[in-house]
Amino acid sequence: MNHSFWSRWLAKLTTSWSDEEVIAFVRQFLWERTRNQSPKQGISLLLRLDHAIYGLQGKLAVGLGNGLHVKHRLMDYHTFFTARISPGERVLDLGCGNGALSHDLAMAGALVTGMDHNPESISLAKSRYSHPGLFFLTGDALTTDYNQPFDVVVLSNILEHLEGRVAFLQKVVLQTSAKRLLIRVPMFKRDWRVPLRQELGLEWRLDPTHQVEYTEETLKTELENAGLNITHWQCCWGEFWLETVSQGSSHGG
Repeated sequence: MNHSFWSRWLAKLTTSWSDEEVIAFVRQFLWERTRNQSPKQGISLLLRLDHAIYGLQGKLAVGLGNGLHVKHRLMDYHTFFTARISPGERVLDLGCGNGALSHDLAMAGALVTGMDHNPESISLAKSRYSHPGLFFLTGDALTTDYNQPFDVVVLSNILEHLEGRVAFLQKVVLQTSAKRLLIRVPMFKRDWRVPLRQELGLEWRLDPTHQVEYTEETLKTELENAGLNITHWQCCWGEFWLETVSQGSSHGG
């Protein structure tokens, strides 16, 4: 198929066909492509396509949310964090990204420092959110020396991006003297296609920058090795949400 033919066909597909016609065409095309392949070849193609579509969905979900991914609203995970914060507590939100969660924590009455390694994210956060109890700064979670005390450290979808996580957690607790850590991480066993992708040698992670995606066993072992006790645990939206305290702490949750 030459370039001009493909360009004309693509123009027709994207401008004159209805959504239903596009779906029917793609479905039939994929059936014709995979029906004479082995099951392994066919499902590998479909899983790779599924992964690519997931990435496009994420980009459009940000646009649909006017710059804030709709998962913030639909998953309502901010409430998990704000419900576990008391007014006046000093909170360090590591990997704060666009600052949306940091802002909600400040609105709940906390004194919040949001930190992210990406200067563009911090610039965006500062432009979007303002509150007397909210501060943003650029810094690398792994290399920063935390030179001020905090009551709570928030790690919302951060741990999975890091290497040396046990040492990192120990450092954060030691240097901040935090009473509690509030953690949110992705589950490995969120869908049957995840282990299948891994088995087939395909990209199985939600994000290629993830160093790990957790099972219950691997997460509990990692936290125990870091000297942390779990005081609250729940599974939501294919993720683990939990509250931890340092071993020996009298705080419960």
